[in-house]
Amino acid sequence: MRQMFLFSACLAGAFALSACEKDADETVERAFQDVNVIDESNLNDVMLTVADPNEAVNYFRNTLKEHPDRIDLQRGLAISLIRAKRNTEAVSAWKKTVALPGATSEDRTRLADAQIRTSDWDAAKATLNAIPPTHETHQRYRLEAMVADAGKDWKRADSFYEIAAGLTTRPAKIMNNWGYSKLTRGDYAEAERLFGEAIQQDRDLFTAKNNLVLARGAQRNYALPVIPMTQTEQAQLLHTLALTAVKQGDVKLGEGLLREAVATHPQHFEAASKALTALENG
Repeated sequence: MRQMFLFSACLAGAFALSACEKDADETVERAFQDVNVIDESNLNDVMLTVADPNEAVNYFRNTLKEHPDRIDLQRGLAISLIRAKRNTEAVSAWKKTVALPGATSEDRTRLADAQIRTSDWDAAKATLNAIPPTHETHQRYRLEAMVADAGKDWKRADSFYEIAAGLTTRPAKIMNNWGYSKLTRGDYAEAERLFGEAIQQDRDLFTAKNNLVLARGAQRNYALPVIPMTQTEQAQLLHTLALTAVKQGDVKLGEGLLREAVATHPQHFEAASKALTALENG
């Protein structure tokens, strides 16, 4: 009887030990799964910010083969394609993203952005119209303004640019877009003002500096504005002014500005040198 009791006790202990081992294995497996999720999340973030864009595209495409319904991976692919300037592919990727469960208004806004990058203005307009009016972000209104610009609906464009600028603490790029809109309309003074505001917001935004010079040159003001600029930027802006002067028939002024650009640049300024040689040779 005593032997039977010991056998039963040992058997019960064996089952208990087996159950403990099983629980331990499951706990360890869950822990590894948690670590893998964290590691994958970190890797996704790295791919979206630090990694080479084309490398990120390959990473997300390969991972999607194993998890085709993961919206975070599809979104990562679309963002990476935009970073890699593969805009046509990005449109397709964003369309797949917005078709998945869990797609957001921000995803649709990014689809519209990709469509604008491929100059598909009608598709971008349709995408933006499908976004609920409650989704009020500076990016959404910036795109609305650009679509209105493309349709030459200036009043609507101005209204959207103003709203977009008021919805962000960093409106430099919006001011630059708005200024370029004014520049294309021939409102050079207002364009100059907006470019100046963009530079005040972001002194490193060279596009706004170049556009400011274009706006001044269009008014036959060929003096460089008093704005922050490096020596290389100064040479590049002089080059822009020179070409603007030449296009408006002020050839001698243009030649002088090109010589100044070549002399100002800290290295060999090939574009300005070639333009100057062409002018000197008639």
